[in-house]
Amino acid sequence: MIKHIILWRFKDFAEGSTKQENVLKVKAMLEDMRGKIPGLLKLEVGLNFESSDSASDISLYTEFESREALDAYQIHPVHMIVKNILPKLRSERRVVDYEVQ
Repeated sequence: MIKHIILWRFKDFAEGSTKQENVLKVKAMLEDMRGKIPGLLKLEVGLNFESSDSASDISLYTEFESREALDAYQIHPVHMIVKNILPKLRSERRVVDYEVQ
């Protein structure tokens, strides 16, 4: 099993919307991927409530059945909709992928 975790910080204002509006929009878009991508076993979106300088605004936790499933997810049309909008909204992105035996 592969775990894929992403943390984003969003710009205060982007694409005509506030940070909070964009965070909620992206959360809905990410959650809409659930059940639509083969090999995606689990998807969880978290909205941060901590306000420290080191905090991210939103997280994505996903589990995939294999590395091949993660690779297919990266180019899946449903994922590409979210993937293409995020660079316009975010100021920072962190990612970690790891395998669990």
